[in-house]
Amino acid sequence: MASDGELPVADLDSDEFRELGYRTVDLIANYYETVEDRPVYLQADPEDVVAAFDEPLPEEGEDPEAILDAVEEFVVPYATHTPSPRYFGFVMGSGTPLASLADAVAATVNMNVGVWHPAPSGTEVERRCIRWLAEAVGYPTDTGGLLTSGGTMANFTALLSALRDRTDYETTDTGLQGADRPRYTLYTSDHEGHSSVVRVADMLNLGRDAVRRVPSRDDFTMDVDALKRMLEADEANGDEPFCVVGQAGSINVSAIDPLDEIADVCEERDLWFHVDGACGAVGAMVPEFESRYAGMERGDSVTLDPHKWLFVPYECGAVFVREQDVLATAGAGETNYYEFGPQMSRGFRALKLWMSLKHYGLEGYRALLRESVECAVRLDDLVRSHDDFAAVQEPNLFIYSFRYVPADLQEALADPPAVPLARVHEYLDELNQGIADEVVQSGLAFLTTTTVHDRRTLRMSICSHRTTEEDVERVFDGLAEAGARLDSNWRESASLPV
Repeated sequence: MASDGELPVADLDSDEFRELGYRTVDLIANYYETVEDRPVYLQADPEDVVAAFDEPLPEEGEDPEAILDAVEEFVVPYATHTPSPRYFGFVMGSGTPLASLADAVAATVNMNVGVWHPAPSGTEVERRCIRWLAEAVGYPTDTGGLLTSGGTMANFTALLSALRDRTDYETTDTGLQGADRPRYTLYTSDHEGHSSVVRVADMLNLGRDAVRRVPSRDDFTMDVDALKRMLEADEANGDEPFCVVGQAGSINVSAIDPLDEIADVCEERDLWFHVDGACGAVGAMVPEFESRYAGMERGDSVTLDPHKWLFVPYECGAVFVREQDVLATAGAGETNYYEFGPQMSRGFRALKLWMSLKHYGLEGYRALLRESVECAVRLDDLVRSHDDFAAVQEPNLFIYSFRYVPADLQEALADPPAVPLARVHEYLDELNQGIADEVVQSGLAFLTTTTVHDRRTLRMSICSHRTTEEDVERVFDGLAEAGARLDSNWRESASLPV
């Protein structure tokens, strides 16, 4: 620490750094050992968190040991513990331990993997990871592609490539200042199409109205006949369709669209076929799941997120584009990734993926993916065997949505009572939200609600390699207990039959 106007020592003494490193590794190892026993969600008031970090900008440097004390005292305890086996919120990977070390090494060598010369090994590790991922899911391995911050930027890269390749929309020089153009339109399913597609249309300045929502079938997958009718109607109206987005594992119910049928339509009409597999595409690694993804290999582009179902820590998304030249023309013997996507400065995010793939191998990952799906199947069994729960989907991959509906209200919905059905549905929406809130606040688990067919449902994303069927059963019991208690307390005030 500097004093009397002296410059601070730029680097820690090697021995001091080793001691801090050993302490940090002990912290990480202890965290992994105890994460199963920690409350998943914050057991403190938000004001406590604010107060913990409410301090002025330091005028003088602090002792590194004291800084680590603060990490242990405030940062870790006030985290939401996504590595927990009972974290079922959003779609977030559980974090592989080896990746923690990978991030430390990546930060140490500190390569900018935007240009080959500052990052020779970083570039080649990323290129190898793209090929390995493509091979693992059955996509052509000579693909172009890169790692991104996540699914939104992966979809941005893919849809920008689609726009440039399938239309006359010149995006580089004149941009929005060019001549009058037709309305360029793209298509995704109405129920399960991901919101990132709408965000990308916004970022590309196409306007959110450019995203056409195609009606879904009863199984939540795209109705391809409806897609054909929409394409014909839009073309007759003077619009210029350029891309169709198929889902390979959707955000609410793990739906996989009929990818082969969509690919046929795109081929017939010379449309770009993009497969949004951010949540579920890696399921194609498992031989017995492979047939569900038939047609994904025909996509002009595919996105998937290793920081989801491959359990790699944030950030790590990926995009494949079949023809690399659509992304950029690489120089002989080198790849400059800044030409492929929106980022010029790019961290070495590939190292944690490379180390995780090498650690688990295909067979190890296949076993972990199977376990996730088996947990979702077990959850479906529990839902269907309980009088006060209602299934809203068939189990598919690892995301499963369902509702708490007391048995007497299930009967009331089938045979409407004097109480208006709208009030029953409103009450059930409130009840399901209340159940989720209570379980989350208890620290037992973290899960979310979502909307399926305009009804509030409970949703569990079983996206942790630590989750077992026992974890699912424990959380289901907690949901059932909370549901019965809240329904008993709320029913009379809701003006519904007690």
